[in-house]
Amino acid sequence: MKKNDIFEIDITGMTHEAMGVGKVEGIAVFVQGAIKGERVIAKIIKVARNYAIARVEKWITKSLERCEPFCQVYKRCGGCSLQHMTYDMQLRFKHEVVKDNLERIGGFKGIHVNPVIGMEKPMNYRNKAQYPVGMDSNGPISGFYAKRSHTIIDSDSCGIQHVGSETTKNVVMDIIKDLEIPIYDENTRTGILRHIITRVSYSTDDIMLILVVTDAKVPKLDKLVQNIVCRIPEVKSIILNINKRTDNVILGDKVKTIYGAKTLIDNLGGLTFHIPPLSFYQVNPIQTEILYKKAVEFAQLSGTETVFDLYCGIGTISLFLAQRAKRVIGVEVVSEAIEAAKQNAKINNISNAEFFCGLAEDIVPKLYEKSITADVVVVDPPRKGCDIALLETMVDMLPKRIVYVSCNPSTLARDLKHLAANGYGIKEVQPVDLFPWTSHVETVVLLSHKKADDFICIKIDYNRLYSR
Repeated sequence: MKKNDIFEIDITGMTHEAMGVGKVEGIAVFVQGAIKGERVIAKIIKVARNYAIARVEKWITKSLERCEPFCQVYKRCGGCSLQHMTYDMQLRFKHEVVKDNLERIGGFKGIHVNPVIGMEKPMNYRNKAQYPVGMDSNGPISGFYAKRSHTIIDSDSCGIQHVGSETTKNVVMDIIKDLEIPIYDENTRTGILRHIITRVSYSTDDIMLILVVTDAKVPKLDKLVQNIVCRIPEVKSIILNINKRTDNVILGDKVKTIYGAKTLIDNLGGLTFHIPPLSFYQVNPIQTEILYKKAVEFAQLSGTETVFDLYCGIGTISLFLAQRAKRVIGVEVVSEAIEAAKQNAKINNISNAEFFCGLAEDIVPKLYEKSITADVVVVDPPRKGCDIALLETMVDMLPKRIVYVSCNPSTLARDLKHLAANGYGIKEVQPVDLFPWTSHVETVVLLSHKKADDFICIKIDYNRLYSR
């Protein structure tokens, strides 16, 4: 097998990145854009030692669950990778991804995973958009990065973004062109404007506009702000984010409010949240409310428990939990988010939630040393999962239940394996689709400590054992 060879391939499976899988001459071939159950004519574009990658040249048999993508730049954009599947198929695909990771990485054979909770209307759901800005032969452009590159695909619309984000970006681009604001060039490292970021409140339709720039001294800044506010009344806040870095990191550490409020206000599950420009806030508010209510349900709170909410962000899950618990302690490394969490607790008249700034793996052991322990621990870590030191401290505290909220099935499976090896059993696994048309999926898992009659954990000091 070599590059540019053409084969007929039966697609018998799919990767976690939604590539079709078939075999040719006993070698696994990953076929871009193919769906399980299809037969295709494909051209080999890469050959490795144990596998090959191909792209479809022609379909011999198409799946009945193949559909026409709704986006004009779908094949070039690196965003939504599942638009060629029906939504029902996407949900089944994500279910299999979660189940396969738990079995293959976690070692949980035959585990039951609930069907993925999907959206009734999976369109225009994102409350945050990040648009890179660049130049082509016709002038300034903005849209999304092409797959595995920093080439900008110029785009005026996106079916998963809030319509307010799209309108704001397009108007801002028109104003920038009129005022001739210098656009940043990655190659020469010259220019000012790098990204346009929008955050939209789904409860009010208010918009926070973040302009990522290389320097706070933006030419014609007063005119820029005046034009934006005049033409887009929904914009209640304009923030400059100064990023002088030369790598791929989108946001810098410094922010400057140049118009309106410093935070965006949104409502979720009957609670009000003030969202700072750099803080994490789930991008799909409809499904987030379902996810958080499921986490609270799994926590099984009676009003007498102390709950730790680790990686708490601006306190979203914490305040959901505080309505049912005796005491909630939230931990987050981003100081801006912790200040927002404290403010959000005050705004919602919640007095039984307190927040600590620092790494969860540092703060929790210190609390444990002071005999402050949790009956229930809720963790919602980033994609890399939990630090091993944190997992070990959680095990030492022996909480009755652990509720693990994850955006990455592989690190979820890895961490659950560690917890299972230390006395915790999985009781329920519930995936929730927060990211329709993409391969990403959120999962909330309930673990409880096994009863003494069923389980005993013995720690062996191997150094002493072998020294005798």
